[in-house]
Amino acid sequence: MIAYLTRLLSRTEPALSPAGPADAADFASLHAGAFSRGWSEAEFERLLAEQTVVADRAVADGRLAGFVLSRLAADQAEILSIVVAPSWRNRGVARRLLDVHLRRLAEQAVAALFLEVEEANTPARKLYRHTGFSEVGRRPAYYPQPGGAAAAALVLRRDLA
Repeated sequence: MIAYLTRLLSRTEPALSPAGPADAADFASLHAGAFSRGWSEAEFERLLAEQTVVADRAVADGRLAGFVLSRLAADQAEILSIVVAPSWRNRGVARRLLDVHLRRLAEQAVAALFLEVEEANTPARKLYRHTGFSEVGRRPAYYPQPGGAAAAALVLRRDLA
């Protein structure tokens, strides 16, 4: 137990930086572990190569700790995905990633940012509420679930300008 706590407490904080197509394999691996339908490496390669996609990553000890990516459309953007590795959750990584990402989007003249979040995803909803997002809509039966049921999505918005 002491060895585990020592390793946990001695970790360096993840470094945040822009991401690109070379990150596709790591993004796909992390995404697959977080969602019932993870995106493939090829899907991430295409997204990360697009001029309208902005992506940021958190890397610690040479490993991906998390990422966020958005697509731009005129003066708006949509967060397509945000994921933090299980070993880095509840340590402020998502908040730091989102803060950096919001600043980058604002620098690109994004006035409003949107996202969908599963209604039952309490940790994500708490993060978004604390970072200034508000609910502007609801999509029933939006996220497919194992067993055939589908979960509702909340549509959130944050103004950046």
